[in-house]
Amino acid sequence: MDIFELIQRRRSVFPVQYIDKPIDKEIIEKLLEAANWAPTHRKTEPWRFKVLLGNSKDALGTFLANKYQEVEERPKKIKIKKLLENPSRAGAIIAICMQRDPKESLPEWEELAATAMAVQNMWLCCTEMDLGCYWSSPGLIKYMDEFFDFNDGEKCLGFFYLGYYDEELSEGVRQPIVEKVEWME
Repeated sequence: MDIFELIQRRRSVFPVQYIDKPIDKEIIEKLLEAANWAPTHRKTEPWRFKVLLGNSKDALGTFLANKYQEVEERPKKIKIKKLLENPSRAGAIIAICMQRDPKESLPEWEELAATAMAVQNMWLCCTEMDLGCYWSSPGLIKYMDEFFDFNDGEKCLGFFYLGYYDEELSEGVRQPIVEKVEWME
């Protein structure tokens, strides 16, 4: 499959769609290596990742569910259930983090963009390997310094859920690019 087909085939595959099949550590390492080759302005390489396997996934679910109940005025039972169950459904979770350049030698958005490109590299690799994935960025990520040990200037941007799936994925739909481009000569 060529790169254009791969890009068009990329989909979000949610934890509820995952089957109970472990993901080899070597595959996760390969995804992380692909992430490491993302473009980075001024070579700051701002992406940081924390890989959660086994009991640490359940601990994340418990933390998120408890924190949600603590900060939400009217917590919804369905949301609590989802926060608890999604991490345990995943074969692995990669916390997507960003380390801000201490010198602030470039705008923060450029480091956010570089980190997002690192995630896109992982996502395309997952697509090629028929591994489901999904970038979740719940509002609760602002509390992740209570769960992870961060370096100064490091923050969590979300969770990259990984899991095998056995269902057919729907085809993607996009509006024509001609509606989004203005040619200027």
